Amino acid sequence: MTHDFFTEGIMKRILTIAGSDSGGGAGIQADLKAIAALGGYGMSVITALTAQNTAGVQGVYPVPEEFVELQFDSVASDIGVDAAKTGMLAASGVIRTAARKIRQYGIELLVVDPVMVAKGGARLIEEDAIEALVRELIPIAFMVTPNIPEAEVLSGLRISSPREMKTAAAAIQKMGARHVVVKGGHLEGGALDVLYDGERFREFAAERIETRDTHGTGCTFSAALAFFLADGLRAEDAVARAKTFITTAIRNSIRVGSGHGPTNPLAALIRKAEGHDCIRALSSAVERLKSEHCGRIIPEVQSNLGYALPGATIPSEVAAVPGRIIRMGADVFTFREPAFGASSHIARIILTVMRFRPEYRAAMNIRFSEEIIAACRDLGLDTDSFSRADEPEEVKRREGSSLEWGTDYVLARRGSIPDVIFDRGDVGKEPMVRVLGRDPEEVVAKIIKIAGRLA
Repeated sequence: MTHDFFTEGIMKRILTIAGSDSGGGAGIQADLKAIAALGGYGMSVITALTAQNTAGVQGVYPVPEEFVELQFDSVASDIGVDAAKTGMLAASGVIRTAARKIRQYGIELLVVDPVMVAKGGARLIEEDAIEALVRELIPIAFMVTPNIPEAEVLSGLRISSPREMKTAAAAIQKMGARHVVVKGGHLEGGALDVLYDGERFREFAAERIETRDTHGTGCTFSAALAFFLADGLRAEDAVARAKTFITTAIRNSIRVGSGHGPTNPLAALIRKAEGHDCIRALSSAVERLKSEHCGRIIPEVQSNLGYALPGATIPSEVAAVPGRIIRMGADVFTFREPAFGASSHIARIILTVMRFRPEYRAAMNIRFSEEIIAACRDLGLDTDSFSRADEPEEVKRREGSSLEWGTDYVLARRGSIPDVIFDRGDVGKEPMVRVLGRDPEEVVAKIIKIAGRLA
C-alpha cells in the first residue's frame, strides 16, 4: 500500500546522501527542510557528522563506510527512491560506496552537489576524494551542480565570466554527467547560472540579493532540483524552478548566529500561505468596495487596489486586480479575481511606502478633484502632496518612475505615512490621489468615507 501511495505521484521520495550540519543551516538538515517544503518525502544517508555553526566548522566525524551502506540499504530496499542527491562526501571510500549503491538500486535521477568547502572556508573533502568524485560519481549523475570554486577544481580552468562558466560546464559534462549547472553566485553582477546538456547552453538569471546569510545555498538548490526532477520536470524547467526556490530562500534568509546565517527553505511554503491570505483579504475588500457603489471616485484611467506580501521587495510580490477596477455609472466592477503581479503601477507605490514603513502594505489610486481633497480633510485624513513640476527630467523620461518618485518625495520629506498622497498632474500626466493603509480593508474603509462625502 505504501509503495502504491508513492508511485501514484502523491508524494515523491527524495534521498539525500550528505553530511549533518549541527547548526541546521546546510547539509542533511537543509535538504530535508527543502524537500518537505516542496511536498516531497525526504530520507537520508548521513556520511559525516560535523560540529558546525554560522561561524564555521569546528570538527568533522566521518561515518564508517559500512554504516553508510547499511543506511542506504535500509531506505532503498523498503521505501524506494524516486531521485537522490549527494552533498558532503568527504572521503574516497564513501564516494565509492555511494556510487555502488546508486548503481545497485538503479537510481537514474541523481543530482551531484560536489561540496568541497564550507561557507566559512573550511575544507570538507580530502584530496583523493576529488579523483573518486570524477571517476565514480559524476559519470552516473543526471545533473552536477558546482559553484564557481568547485567548477574550477573539477575542470582545472579559471572562471571569471559567463563565457568561462560555459567552457567549464562543457569540460565537466564530458566527464559523463548528462547535465551540468555551473552556479555563478561567486561572480560580480546578477546571480547567473549556466546549464549545459551536451548540445546547448541555457542561462538562468536572478537578481543578486545583498545578504551575508547564504549558508546552505548549494544544499537547498540541489535538494529542490532533485525534487523537481522526480516530479517529472524537464532538466531546464527543473533548474528554473529550483532557481526560483533558492532565490526566495535567500531573500528570506534567517539572521541567526554571529557568522553566515542560513537561507530559509521554508520561505516558499510560508510565502504560499501568506499569498492566500493576501488574495483573500484583497478579494474581500474589493467586494466591499463594489457593494458601496463608489464609482464616483474612479478616475478616467481606472483604479487598482494592491496588497503586498510581508517584506515584499519586487512587483510580483504585490497582488492587485487584473484589468483594473472600472466604473459604470455609480457602480464599481472588476472582471477577474485578484492576482500577484497584476499591476506594476500600484505595486511601485506600495513598495516605495514599505521602504519607509513595512507594515503599510496596501494602496489604491482614486480620482483627483478639489472636492475629493476637501472631503479627505473634512474627514480628518492626513493628506499630503507633491508637484510634478519638481520631478527631475530623468525621472520623467522613465516610464512609471513618477509613481515611485512622488511617493518617495513626500515620505522622505515628512518622515511619516499619510492617509492620502495626491498631485495635480502635469502635461500628459493625469492628476491622481493615492490612498494608503496597512491592509486593503483599511484603504477601502477610507475610500468609502471619502465617496460618502461627495455630492
